Amino acid sequence: MTTLTPSATPTPTPSPAPTLEDRITGSLVGAAVGDALGGPVEGYTPEQIVDRHGGRVSGIVGPWNEDWRTARPIAPYHKGDGHVTDDTLLTHALVRVYDTVRDHLDAYAVADHLVPDLISTPRWIPELEAEALPLQRIFLAEKWLVARIHYGHVDPREAGAGNIVNCGAAMYMAPVGLVNAANPAAAYAEAVDVAGAHQSSYGREAAGVLAAAVAAACVPGATPTSVVDACLALAKDGTRAAIEAVCEVAAAYEDFEPALRPLREAVAPFDTVGPDYRAPSLGARRPSRLHSIEELPVALGMLLIGDGDYRRTVLGSVNYGRDCDSIATMSGAVAGALSGESTVPAEWSEQVAEASRLDLRGPGRTLTEVAYEVYARDSARRRTHESAFDALTVAR
Repeated sequence: MTTLTPSATPTPTPSPAPTLEDRITGSLVGAAVGDALGGPVEGYTPEQIVDRHGGRVSGIVGPWNEDWRTARPIAPYHKGDGHVTDDTLLTHALVRVYDTVRDHLDAYAVADHLVPDLISTPRWIPELEAEALPLQRIFLAEKWLVARIHYGHVDPREAGAGNIVNCGAAMYMAPVGLVNAANPAAAYAEAVDVAGAHQSSYGREAAGVLAAAVAAACVPGATPTSVVDACLALAKDGTRAAIEAVCEVAAAYEDFEPALRPLREAVAPFDTVGPDYRAPSLGARRPSRLHSIEELPVALGMLLIGDGDYRRTVLGSVNYGRDCDSIATMSGAVAGALSGESTVPAEWSEQVAEASRLDLRGPGRTLTEVAYEVYARDSARRRTHESAFDALTVAR
């Protein structure tokens, strides 16, 4: 009698770690798709979202109001059906600035390149379903860039002072984190400089921390926890306190549904907008060392709850409501950087690209080339400094 020996179960081949280009493309595509998913439910509560859609949003949905051309308060914007919003328009504009400068950016780069891009080159605006200047789509807090720098001739490093404090700068800072991939401290410093042209106080701080989060997500072997730890090591004042409070709550959940209310309660003491997103409190969006924007801490909280999985992370961000297009833009950028482009559902990215008439992958290729060039420049600058410092300290 022959005894058959069971064949050994083959050991699964581990997936290769994402390359730099894969992480950069994944982050930018992930941010755009998150933006498009969140756009149609922006400004509403989780309860209103359920009432409108008969349950939680689980993919790309149409406009909140079918008569979007006349509906108030969102007309004339076609939010939904895979259309990106100003978050993505500004992110891609910042990539174009990097493509021009081919080096690190500062507030003067915003003045010299980003502002002219907003006011001089018509582009397809998905929500308007027309070609227009980006200036005609961006929100008042982003138009501040043009008013202060182009018309007011303010020093770009100080132009953000006086603007309402919101997430307008943070929502498009992922490219800064990607150019500084795996170096959160450098990403933070560069983003704080860049955002000085646009924001002050905790709005500027959030821009620095979001860039740091994206850079930290590019570290080989990074996890949602290591990303949050990197953010906490750099964040200041109310922003740090809000991230700590929200992420402490998030750590107790593995699904976003039961976490929606606890996350809102955790961030509420730091958020100046108040419970009614469409009717902000009198103290809303004023400079403070005690407060924080809501979007960044919640995005990081959803990253923890989703354990870095793109779909779970972004859908949690979308169904949170309030400023959920920006929350999903931020969390999508970090989740995409963690795992690469394959983590973003292809059916979503393809629909968003087609509906928005955008090449979602092109900016990733461009920014990858820039990142390699900047790293080479940094390496040369570092060697020059080391040589000079060595010569300075040689014993005589």
